[in-house]
Amino acid sequence: MQIIKTIKEINNQVVVLKKEGKNIGFAPTMGALHAGHITLIRQSRKENDVTVCSIFVNPTQFNDPKDFDKYPITLEKDMQQLVAAKCDILFLPSVAEMYPKGYGNKEKLDFGFLNNTLEGEFRPGHFDGMAQIVEKLLLAVEPTRLYMGQKDYQQAMICTELIKKRKMKTKLVLCPIKREKDGLAMSSRNVRLDKRSRAKAVEIVKVLRGVKRVVGQQTTDHGPRATASRRSTVDGQRIADIEQKAFKKLSSFPEFKVEYVAIRNAKTLRSVKVIDGKTPLVALVAAWIGGVRLIDNMLL
Repeated sequence: MQIIKTIKEINNQVVVLKKEGKNIGFAPTMGALHAGHITLIRQSRKENDVTVCSIFVNPTQFNDPKDFDKYPITLEKDMQQLVAAKCDILFLPSVAEMYPKGYGNKEKLDFGFLNNTLEGEFRPGHFDGMAQIVEKLLLAVEPTRLYMGQKDYQQAMICTELIKKRKMKTKLVLCPIKREKDGLAMSSRNVRLDKRSRAKAVEIVKVLRGVKRVVGQQTTDHGPRATASRRSTVDGQRIADIEQKAFKKLSSFPEFKVEYVAIRNAKTLRSVKVIDGKTPLVALVAAWIGGVRLIDNMLL
């Protein structure tokens, strides 16, 4: 695996690869790699000639400086995993390389509603910093395909909009969530959970499965074959009730501080006014446990 630490060097490498007619797959990460990250690498290897992974803990997307300071750094282990997965290039820039003029002022791109709801509401400024570094990385690597995990659902939607706004020729590929045996979504933050919190964290996916089960019952009873009058009974109030019950269920465990449980349109993240069996839906959760903020989601 080739290790590149500067934008100039990765740019030069990309020019050579593209002259050779090779497609480039790219998985940006902040390190502390787990099996979920490795699935991105493997998917890229299946679909591209060359796979690039970046490891860069981006300071501008942490709205809480303490969270940045606590982010796990496991570079040696990360590199071993990437070699085992047969990643071709590791892009490993420094903060000074990515932000030569400092990073005190984030460039705020207008993502409208997507930037202000859910994660945007609870982590103000997060998407500004995330989009800023993703754009820098995309300009450096110029990938054919960008690989991201479904766990960061809203982030992937923001990146899709970023690609459109900047008229980049990169296609975003969203890969399914990789879960632990008990169902907990894999996350670099999981290593910060103590034993008790880790055991209880599985309640998040249990709540999501419960939401999916209830919504599934609604689409069965009020789906496309049902009469219009029956479908109309599954309105916004009923959806709000499902969200509220799921919120209360997770909040009933004293270990959790729940920020949101939401059912949204899977394509727009807008609130859903009716369950009709046609509109794609996604349930999303954010909650604190053991001093660690976890997010998860599930397509319904």
